[in-house]
Formats: sequence, C-alpha cells, structure tokens
Amino acid sequence: MKNFNKLLVSAVLFSGFSTAAQAQVTVKEAWVRATVPQQKASGAFMQISSVKDVKLVEVRSPVAGIAELHKMEMNDNIMKMRSVDSMDLPAGKTVELKPGAYHVMLLDLKSQIKDGDIVPLTLVLENKDKKRETIEVKAIAKPLNQAVHH
Repeated sequence: MKNFNKLLVSAVLFSGFSTAAQAQVTVKEAWVRATVPQQKASGAFMQISSVKDVKLVEVRSPVAGIAELHKMEMNDNIMKMRSVDSMDLPAGKTVELKPGAYHVMLLDLKSQIKDGDIVPLTLVLENKDKKRETIEVKAIAKPLNQAVHH
C-alpha cells in the first residue's frame, strides 16, 4: 500500500506539472470549416492566448497532407492570401485566427471533413530561446453558414 501511495502522489505531481506547462498557452473555440466531397482544402480557426511572448511556427494535422499558416490582406483593392512562416502571440493578448485574416489552411485533405467531425491539430510554438513545444487541439467541424454566425 505504501508503494501505491507513492505512485499516486507521483502521478498527481506529474499531472500538475503537465497542466502548468500547458496552461502557458490557451486555445479556445477551435473549429474547422466542413467540406463537400472531393474538396481538397479547408480552413481552421481559433482564439489563442499566451502568458509569455511566443510564436506559432508550425501546424500539423493527420487529416491533411499539408497544414500552413496563412494571412489574408487587402493589396490594391484585391484580397490576397499568402502563407506565412510564423505568427506572433504577444503575452496577455488573445490572437484570433478567423476567416479573412490569419488562419490555418489544411491542404491535400485525405477525406471529407463532415459537420461535427473532430479534427486534431498540433500547434508548434517557439519561445524567445528558440525552444519549441507542441499543443494538441481538437477542433470541431462546422458548416460555413453556422460558423460565420458563431
């Protein structure tokens, strides 16, 4: 019984450290645009806040062959979308990835993303010391008309 108690205390301490490390960055309201059959691209959106200054430097997902950070902006009265290498997450501020602005593009989709599907995303963050950590996010798929009214 004594060994069991030590194991239990160790497990509780470990989970506490794990939670503390993950509490540095918070992701809320993560969603992915549902697709129609044969569609090969979609967007992922969310709100991200961080306790410290970090950068979002990479996104991965098993549902897509390629996941990229993108930014949409107006240039000469034309909306243009381009991929970006990273996105700053300033300490204490919420950064929103949303349609028409910064977002995640999921390209070369492996199958249709249906309304209600849970889409796993891995966010790779980098701090000022160039150390990287990952955060696992579960985004829910929503049809565009429902997501826009959200």
